[in-house]
Amino acid sequence: MLNAVESNRWEWPTLAVAATIYAAFAALTLGHAALPWWLLLVAGGYVTAWHGSLQHEVVHGHPTPSAAFNELLVLPSLWLWLPFRIYRGSHRRHHAAPVLTDPLDDPESYYLTHARWAQFGAWQRRFYRFHNTLAGRMIAGPLLAVWRLISAEGRRIAAGDFSHLPAWLIHAAGCALVLVWVLGVCGMTIYEYVAWFTYPGLSLTLLRSFAEHQASNRDEERTVMLESGPLLSLLFLNNNLHAAHHADPGLPWYRLPARARSRGPGGYEIRGYARLAARYLFKTKEPAEYPL
Repeated sequence: MLNAVESNRWEWPTLAVAATIYAAFAALTLGHAALPWWLLLVAGGYVTAWHGSLQHEVVHGHPTPSAAFNELLVLPSLWLWLPFRIYRGSHRRHHAAPVLTDPLDDPESYYLTHARWAQFGAWQRRFYRFHNTLAGRMIAGPLLAVWRLISAEGRRIAAGDFSHLPAWLIHAAGCALVLVWVLGVCGMTIYEYVAWFTYPGLSLTLLRSFAEHQASNRDEERTVMLESGPLLSLLFLNNNLHAAHHADPGLPWYRLPARARSRGPGGYEIRGYARLAARYLFKTKEPAEYPL
């Protein structure tokens, strides 16, 4: 999972990103009353999604040789909803999946099994078709993501499995750090914070993952290489170059562009998020039912 060269060094570009994220978060939350709501929505969502990208780097062993320090670096849960250790386990299983996108193998697959699809009524099928448009993924996707997490964890507890309890306790501490700051120091309400930070941050993250993988019988067509400008590339820490990341998961984000160039053209490619939106903003990109 880790690149031997990168896992034993301090990666200062990533540490600089972490410092910038927390400084921007502090500035936005402290000054929220002086900012127009639309600016706070955009900037708050950006910083929260950026922190999610930082978590992804930590999952892959960056930015220092110390796993404990790396985890502490992302302990404050800016988006509140997902325990880091649960995300780490799920994402590592995603990379180890024998067939990416297969809902029985890949824990990050958005496809539904044939049996699950057959159980749905008309309104549920309409919802999942809408969810597979870009607008649906960004509008309704955060609600579905939270519901899936709650449902999965509820089933785990009902079965007597409490193995995720440490992850939830650490997550509670991370949420407490954020909420004491936001509610107690900055004077925001929980509704304002969810509306301006949590929800748009998760929406932006789902923008990135919307086209990350697609079902295909060919390995090279399952993972996207999505070109992007500097603003979104920095937001996603180059994870839009997803085929390059899967080819070498141990590379830090700032080395992915060179890895992408060495890969050459071919496979599953999209030239920019504007083109993605033009095609699929209100058009279903793929069937919700697993097509293979």
